[in-house]
Amino acid sequence: MIRKLSSTFVEKVWGVEKLPAPFSHPSKNRIGEVWFEPPPELQQLLVKYIFASERLSVQAHPSDAQARSMNLGRSGKSECWVILDAAPDATIAAGFHEEITPDAMKQAAIDGSIVDMLVWHEVRPRDTFYIPAGTVHAIGGGVSLIEVQQHNDITFRLFDYGRPRELHLDQAVKIAKTGPYQSEYRSRLDTDAGVLLDGPHFSLSFWQCGSSSPAPPLDDRPTLLIPLSGEASIGNDQLATGECALALDFDPQSISGDCFLLLAQPNSTC
Repeated sequence: MIRKLSSTFVEKVWGVEKLPAPFSHPSKNRIGEVWFEPPPELQQLLVKYIFASERLSVQAHPSDAQARSMNLGRSGKSECWVILDAAPDATIAAGFHEEITPDAMKQAAIDGSIVDMLVWHEVRPRDTFYIPAGTVHAIGGGVSLIEVQQHNDITFRLFDYGRPRELHLDQAVKIAKTGPYQSEYRSRLDTDAGVLLDGPHFSLSFWQCGSSSPAPPLDDRPTLLIPLSGEASIGNDQLATGECALALDFDPQSISGDCFLLLAQPNSTC
C-alpha cells in the first residue's frame, strides 16, 4: 500500500515557460520547482523536481551543527541530484578548482569572478551528484533534475548574476567549504539496481522494476518512491513518472510494471 504525496508548483525567475510532460503548467509565469509535501511519517526529507532555463544562484547550505549555532533550527541541508534531462553542454557547478580563503571567496562573490573559480561539470541524464552541506554549488541552465534533500530550505546566496534578490555573503562564507568537490560524490545510474547514497541523513537507492536485478536492501523504515521513468502497479495502486509516494512497509514483491524507481529513506539517526 502506498500514499501519493500532494505537489506544489513553485515559480522561479530561472524556471521554464513550459513544463515537460507529464506536468501541466499551472500559470503564465515560469515554474522552476515542483515540491512534494513531506508526509507526517517522514518529515525529514523533501523531494522536488527542478527545471532550470537559466543558471541558478551560486549558493551554499549549512550543516545541522551550523544551523543550530546560527539559531536557524536543528536541521541543515544536504541534498542529492539525479539529472533527468540536459541540453548539449549543460553543466552544474560544485566545488572550487583549488583551495581558497573565505576572504577570497567573499571578494570573488562581490566582483562575480566566483563563477570562474567554480568547477562546472558537464552533465547528462542519469548523472548523480551528492551535495553535502557547505558545498558551494549552482545548477546550470538547460538542466532538469530530481532533488532529494533534508527538509530545510536555508539557502545562502553568494552570487546571482545581477538579479534583484538578496545575497547572504557573510553567512555563506561562514559555512561554505573552500576546496574542490570530492570525485566520489559523483556517480551514474548505469545499472538496474544499487545504492546511490548512504549518507549521514538519508539513503537513496535505485531499481529497475521488472528487471532480473533484485531490489536493493532497505531498512524497515518509511520509504519514498520516486519514479524516474515508466509506470508501476503497487498492490491496487498505480505510480507513474512525475509522482512521489510514501510506503510505510515497502515490499518489492508487490510491484509490477516497467518502472525505474528511486527509493529514499531517512537514516537511523535523522
